[in-house]
Amino acid sequence: MALLVDRVRGHGRIVAGLLFNLLVSICIVFLNKWIYVHHGFPNMSLTLVHFVVTWLGLYICQKLDIFAPKSLPPSRLLLLALSFCGFVVFTNLSLQNNTIGTYQLAKAMTTPVIIAIQTFCYQKTFSTRIQLTLIPITLGVILNSYYDVKFNFLGMVFAALGVLVTSLYQVWVGAKQHELQVNSMQLLYYQAPMSSAMLLVAVPFFEPVFGEGGIFGPWSVSALLMVLLSGVIAFMVNLSIYWIIGNTSPVTQEMKSLAGCHSSRL
Repeated sequence: MALLVDRVRGHGRIVAGLLFNLLVSICIVFLNKWIYVHHGFPNMSLTLVHFVVTWLGLYICQKLDIFAPKSLPPSRLLLLALSFCGFVVFTNLSLQNNTIGTYQLAKAMTTPVIIAIQTFCYQKTFSTRIQLTLIPITLGVILNSYYDVKFNFLGMVFAALGVLVTSLYQVWVGAKQHELQVNSMQLLYYQAPMSSAMLLVAVPFFEPVFGEGGIFGPWSVSALLMVLLSGVIAFMVNLSIYWIIGNTSPVTQEMKSLAGCHSSRL
């Protein structure tokens, strides 16, 4: 009886985590699109804000004894930190250059790509039922892209790069948690500042830093509040993604995203 209760509690936690991630993922899509359309805040700078707020949030959690940091060698997190930059930058560029519907539908291709990576690179097998679900997903994305009246070639390039890097990132997150024997907070605590440092170096080469349109430009109070709110929600998204992958699998995380794709298109 006690075993059954523990299993129900475990499943309940996973369902709650999935629902929470679904909610904050939908929120950040619409909020970021609002920031791009109404304020024109630069993409990489917004991503940098997300990373810094994520690290600050984890630092506060660590000080409150919510988790205990674990010493990790930076060299083993380098590719993960780099893929984190690519994952967020390219998905935000896709959102900036596509409609929300096209952006979300393109993200659905992450599931087939994750399955392909795990099958060919990690020799993982999937049931026939899971493999068959890839057919309508792929056909739906192709048909939407072909008939999209607002087709944007640059937007589709960013969407494709976003799918590829996101798939690699999510597979590596699961692998690193098991390889290094760390939980979601411990891994993200070290990886977030590394990604922040990488973007801090890259931003001046691609976007203005000061003056009109720069991260330290003359933004209105409402714009700064929206950017800060976006950073807080990004912290929740990043943490919940790590938690879901650590407790289930990258495919589960992406199947949840398909539900979010449907919800945000309504």
